[in-house]
Amino acid sequence: MKNVATKLDKLNLMDKFLFDEVMEDAECYQAVIRILLENEIEILERPETEKEFRVSPQLRQIRLDVIGMDKEKKIYYTEMQQKNTGNLKKRSRYYQAQLDVSLLEPGSTDFNLLNDSCFIMIAPFDIFGKGLYRYTFEGVCRECPELKIGDGAVRVFINTKGKNREAFSQEFLDFMGYITSSTDETAETIESARIRQIHENVRKIKASEKIGVKYMQRWEEIAYAKQEGMSKGEIIRLIKQICKKIEKNKSLEEISEELEEALEVVRPIYEQAFEADPPYDYEKIYENCRAEGCLPAEKEVQ
Repeated sequence: MKNVATKLDKLNLMDKFLFDEVMEDAECYQAVIRILLENEIEILERPETEKEFRVSPQLRQIRLDVIGMDKEKKIYYTEMQQKNTGNLKKRSRYYQAQLDVSLLEPGSTDFNLLNDSCFIMIAPFDIFGKGLYRYTFEGVCRECPELKIGDGAVRVFINTKGKNREAFSQEFLDFMGYITSSTDETAETIESARIRQIHENVRKIKASEKIGVKYMQRWEEIAYAKQEGMSKGEIIRLIKQICKKIEKNKSLEEISEELEEALEVVRPIYEQAFEADPPYDYEKIYENCRAEGCLPAEKEVQ
């Protein structure tokens, strides 16, 4: 337990586990949204974390880190992304589509009832290569650039390694550093009351025995899955099994349970398979998962 507690203590806000735990506090999530968008938004309800959406059994489910709503009933979806998978632009488009569909009741005919929404992805890299800390996308007219479509949908990409410091407040810049170094030492150098509030919650979570047990269970699940390792042949066989389950419209959780494999082992294969169309190229799925470093350790065949 002590070893796992040490690992929990080393986590930064960029880590999904810690981010989700911290953002369950409505005031912390509100503080994060206000800092990232530089707008005094008022979050009304307790955020939901690790929220799953599946519009149809035939469609891929999505899982978002944190969801909250403001007093105008605008929805804020926030996602931490540690790795550049090369498909994040279109992934954000797919997420937005799935989210929009989930917002209307079945049979609703008035599309004006669709909530305004803001999808925010936070990453320690620059997806667009322009050196900006923040990229905000709204539908604009090519022929009349000052004309926006006004459909209420916004997508925001945060790059913690931006270079245009002059365009942002010190609080925003300090938070960019804090995300990837969520330590007492970093917090002590920051004057922002909001970041200090967030850090206080970070400290409580890292010191919580209950959260420590939860993290231990997650950590042990991943470690166990990787401990023994699998040969390439065994991994390819697992990929085939997962793909067959997907074709039968099985959910991620159902596949994990039926194959008796850890969720963290099944998930990357499951996600890669959904990026492809049948007939599946098992070798390509394997190579993509291996490139992302999300498969169990590969053992040599004796």
